[in-house]
Order: sequence, then structure tokens, then C-alpha cells
Amino acid sequence: MFIIPSTLASAVRYPLGYRIGPVGPRPAKPLELYEFEACPFCRKVREALTMLDLDAIIRPCPRGGTRFRPEGTARGGKQQFPLLVDPNADALIYESDAIIAHLYARYGTGRPPLGLRLGPITSATSAAASALRVGHGRRARNSNPPAQPLELWSFELSPYCRRVREELCELELPYLLHNVGPGSPKREALVALGGKMMVPYLVDANTGTAMYESRDIVRYLRATYAAVSAAR
Repeated sequence: MFIIPSTLASAVRYPLGYRIGPVGPRPAKPLELYEFEACPFCRKVREALTMLDLDAIIRPCPRGGTRFRPEGTARGGKQQFPLLVDPNADALIYESDAIIAHLYARYGTGRPPLGLRLGPITSATSAAASALRVGHGRRARNSNPPAQPLELWSFELSPYCRRVREELCELELPYLLHNVGPGSPKREALVALGGKMMVPYLVDANTGTAMYESRDIVRYLRATYAAVSAAR
């Protein structure tokens, strides 16, 4: 059952990517992140986004992907992930530590949490979390692209949200990630929108679909966007 290794992956990184901390100014324009779910360095950046209560447009770049990997390479000049595009600072930034430093300097109130500043230890535990997922969120599968990005309410450490993000990644489906970790004021907006505080919550304007429950969301994504040969 997928939830057991996903929960273990969360335990390895706890409490990073769980609760929001002190936050600073909010970006006027959406951040953009080229990344893939299984990448341990990308995970560190997503944890920072949750703790800073920042939303971002996610452009999934799994291995073998043809939709956003070339686009990221064209924008940044090399095929390396994560790549953060911050139009508010006219910045394109590689390297997870550099991205995290930028996010906290511009949108936080101090230094990143110690757990994100331990160098090889931070990278090793993040890699261990990826290993527990046994390749999920790593390689692209054939899919039909949506006309416009989906929206996902999530927070990094949730094992249920992770499974949905893995599916979005493998199918190379772009989405606007709304981070709503404990303490986020955006939780009230989610309750107003969907009727309850529960994640993951997916909205697909392409089909007029809005839904909770990770298992149902994964089934929906496969039925709607996966090519016949990629369904599993």
C-alpha cells in the first residue's frame, strides 16, 4: 500500500515541510519551479515553499520528460533541477541551497531552519526519503497535456499529497501549487472553496472538476490525462 512508504518518507524529513514559520513579504507575481518529485534537492525547495507559505507554478521535469525539461533548459541555459524562476526579482536560480537562501532572504524573516542548512546531512535524509518512494515521481509517462494548469492544495510533508504530486509529475501536468501547511491563513480560503479543511484538493478548470481524496484524484488524473499505453 502506497501510504506506508510515503508516511515513512515524511517521517525521515519531519518537521521540515510541515508547518509554516515566520513569513515576510508576499510575491506580487507567481513563482515558477522546474523540478521533479523524486529529486532530493527539489524536495528541499518544496519544503521551504511550504514553510514560507508560498505558492508556485510547478512545471514537472521527470526523467525522460519532453514537455518542460527542454523549456527549463532553454530558460536557464542548462538541464539541471530544481530551477526557480522569480519574476519579482528578475532571477533564475539553480542549486537548492541558493534557491532556499533567496526565498528566505526575500520572503522570510531570517535564516532558513537548521534542518535546511545541514549540508550533506540535509541532502542525505532527503535522498533517503526519495529512496523510500521506490522511483515514484521520477520518470515521465505518456500523457495528454491540459489546456491550462491544474490547481492543487497541498503541503510538502503530507503523504497523501505526495502521491498526487507524484502522479502530476509523472504525467508532466503543470499545476499551481497552493501550500496550506498547518498555520497557513490560506486554509480558511480552502474551506470556503471546498467546504472543509482537507488535503489534497484538486481543481481542474479544464473539466470543471474539484475533488478531495488522494486515491480518487490519482484515478481521475490517469483517466483524464494518461495515454492508454501509460495507464497503470
